[in-house]
Amino acid sequence: MAKKPATLFCCNNCGYETQKWLGRCPGCNEWNTMAEFKPAPVNKRKSLMGQESRAEAVSLKSVPAVNEERMASGIGEFDRVLGGGTVSGSVVLLGGDPGIGKSTLLLQVAAKLAGARNVFYASGEESLRQLKMRADRLLITEDFTTAAVTELEALLELTARQKPDILVVDSVQSIYRADLDSVPGSVSQVREVTGELVRMAKEHNIAVFLVGHVTKEGVMAGPRLLEHMVDTVLYLEGDRYHSFRILRGVKNRFGSTNEIGVFMMEAEGMVEVANPSHLFISHQREQSPGAMITASMEGTRPLLVEIQSLVAPTAYPTPRRTTAGIDSNRVALVMAVLEKHAGTSFFGLDTFVNVVGGVRLYETAADLALAYSLTSSLRGVSLNSETVAVGEVGLTGEIRPVSRISQRLNEALKLGFKRFVLPQANLDEIKKEAPKYKKMQLVGVDNIKEAIGIGLLQKDK
Repeated sequence: MAKKPATLFCCNNCGYETQKWLGRCPGCNEWNTMAEFKPAPVNKRKSLMGQESRAEAVSLKSVPAVNEERMASGIGEFDRVLGGGTVSGSVVLLGGDPGIGKSTLLLQVAAKLAGARNVFYASGEESLRQLKMRADRLLITEDFTTAAVTELEALLELTARQKPDILVVDSVQSIYRADLDSVPGSVSQVREVTGELVRMAKEHNIAVFLVGHVTKEGVMAGPRLLEHMVDTVLYLEGDRYHSFRILRGVKNRFGSTNEIGVFMMEAEGMVEVANPSHLFISHQREQSPGAMITASMEGTRPLLVEIQSLVAPTAYPTPRRTTAGIDSNRVALVMAVLEKHAGTSFFGLDTFVNVVGGVRLYETAADLALAYSLTSSLRGVSLNSETVAVGEVGLTGEIRPVSRISQRLNEALKLGFKRFVLPQANLDEIKKEAPKYKKMQLVGVDNIKEAIGIGLLQKDK
């Protein structure tokens, strides 16, 4: 039997292992992602929770069907992202920038769940005194078990003694295995610690929440396979200079992905936002040139968002193209379609595009609103402030249909908008429901030239 090498190199992005350092990872083709680590001896890699039982193969039909038990925290936005609540035996990884509110949110969740469940909060980042000070600041009165621990063996021993329903570990990068010859937070430590915690969650039916650090690129620190090992991956997004926070689900084995929850960071902690559409729409009375509202779908939730553009002459040979909250390549595509099919020109002009409130738009349904916003700023003509536009812009200038048009229409109707510009194919699709939207003017468009001609209207007198 070949002797296992004392040192291995692991890719931080995809988890590929090799015995020598490589500049470019053969697994994901990324450069400078290989990190050195020393694997644990084979005889020490058994489960730290005790001897494992022998595995048995059984027929799928013989497995008893059980109802999925979810533990609702009472924080609606948090439960929404998880798909209705936490599932027993699941492992949830929460990541985000430093100071964004990860620990605050999970401390509030732990307090809410402590009323009906046995909760154990293990802190590797803060002392118990610091944890108590934060709980007092958040006005938390519920009682649950806490411990300041960084050694994995001690954490598992305490967990076995407490027998909790829910375990919160803050953070996974601060916990280490003593039998590994590497520093806490290294590739080997994060992988081994997460593996033991996942095994414990499955064997003892404990719901585990892990706080994870992110790199400067905004991805989860440690090997990329960390996200594959857990059941749910959540990211807490937002600008530290804004008070709102967006909790986004990017992986969920027990619910829909790309669901979001919206919070405001207040003195008493994370506060739910009941109507997030109001948060991302400017409330000025008169619409200015370059501003347009679109209806975006974030998971199962429709969200009205305002796109603002500024097109201005430049004194430099190369115009600037700056975007915030929307893909710059998508902006360049829409600008090219406008130049080719709508008779506009952005030659020699700086272009700045921003999504109000710092929210980020990923879906292509915002293309039509972006086209309106750019053309409005270019021509200096204000758009109708009571209009919402959705539609994907194709390279040939056609306006392609979008999904879940009824939900988008209902959200716009609820907020009092009077006009909705949408693809003609979507308008034909909802003809049977037209009486429901009698208070709103529905305008169907087939191509970008027709859309620009219809949409550039002043506010009705």
